[in-house]
Amino acid sequence: MNYTLENDKIKLTVAEHGAEIKSLIRKADGKELMWQADAAYWGRTAPVLFPLVGNYYQKKSVFKGQTYEMGQHGFARDMDFMLGRQTENELVFLLKDNEESRKKYPFSFLLVITYRLENDTVNVEWKVENPNEETMYFSIGGHPAFNCDLDTYTLRFEKDNQPNAKITANIIADDGSGCLGDEQKQFELENGVLGMSDELFSRDALIIEDRQSDKVTLIDDKGQDVIAVKFDAPLFGVWSPVGKHAPFVCIEPWYGRCDRVGFNQKLEEREYGNTLSITDIFQVSFDIQVF
Repeated sequence: MNYTLENDKIKLTVAEHGAEIKSLIRKADGKELMWQADAAYWGRTAPVLFPLVGNYYQKKSVFKGQTYEMGQHGFARDMDFMLGRQTENELVFLLKDNEESRKKYPFSFLLVITYRLENDTVNVEWKVENPNEETMYFSIGGHPAFNCDLDTYTLRFEKDNQPNAKITANIIADDGSGCLGDEQKQFELENGVLGMSDELFSRDALIIEDRQSDKVTLIDDKGQDVIAVKFDAPLFGVWSPVGKHAPFVCIEPWYGRCDRVGFNQKLEEREYGNTLSITDIFQVSFDIQVF
């Protein structure tokens, strides 16, 4: 089932399956801003990545001597959430662990995802609660895809409202593992702006660490801002499917990422992994602003 929020600026549609944004319409001109999940390119729109962002090395993690196998980006995106609350400006979705999730991931959890409309902005909040009698380890991230023409649209990177002079991205290894290699690419930017192309994504996502930016704006072929993703995440990804010349780009705030090639697979030692103490709560958010 899908649920809708709207005001005089924007209209948001979210599915209970995956608690995934399915549509974001700018009311001024009726423009659909979200990719519409055409499977010929990529059959999703804005999946929530939990409890894994990216890939475990060899698709496996080890905790307390037991091995768990889990595919890319975790399982939350493929599960049905429960609607916890709906108000005029807010949708709250809940997801709990079950027997199947515990075969892939050793912890119980409560994941609460809230979508709020605030004028021209969608605020996305993630809250993870730890009901276990031990510390839990997890990652979480966003994967929203926005309609664009890679040949003519550009991206502007900013930090503290100032345009970046350069961006350094880590590159996925070319060994088919879906994990991080040692290669980096540095991009010199003009007033914070980076052009896009198929070549930019020829090695999968650009992984941008170390809080290099806290705002990424998509700019159209007329030089007008379309959307801005604003976040306080330690890293983020920028992605469009390899070799498909897809008509969208993903701007992805992450609290976690794929393992490095050769990682020892220990869940508690993953780079950028989150540690949540007994009965503690992890709570973060990001914004999608519409222009």
